[in-house]
Amino acid sequence: MRNHAIILPMSTDLIQRLRAAGYKITPPRLAVIEVIQREGEHLNPQEILEQAQALHAQTGRATVYRTLELLTQLGIVRPIYVGDNGPTYIRADGAHHHLVCSRCGRIVEFDACAADSMGCELESRFGFHITSHLLEFYGICPQCQTSDASQSQ
Repeated sequence: MRNHAIILPMSTDLIQRLRAAGYKITPPRLAVIEVIQREGEHLNPQEILEQAQALHAQTGRATVYRTLELLTQLGIVRPIYVGDNGPTYIRADGAHHHLVCSRCGRIVEFDACAADSMGCELESRFGFHITSHLLEFYGICPQCQTSDASQSQ
């Protein structure tokens, strides 16, 4: 699902943050950041590359990977690994809850989560300040169940 935008600081804030950390602001890097801000979560590097190239044709695969690594180091995005397709990227803060189809790799996000109250308990018990969590359930999505049922008839 790509209807949840990654919530990043405004581009100017992010640009200032990158410059303060000593990184150059190049048109290809800006294209990658624009795609991430505009398109939302669960983008894989190939999707980011294709969309960034539409914004700036000289954006290369290495720039995408370096920018994703940089944004991960700065705590802005984080990779998640669901299915066999390699990493997709989500915002690093907040809570992320997913249902993942083990067959087709479909990812469904959901909001209701008992882990929020568990987080409060864990903070109290261990003195940890929790800034985010990731909860994933794996199973078979309705479409794959329907496909299985029709194939067995």
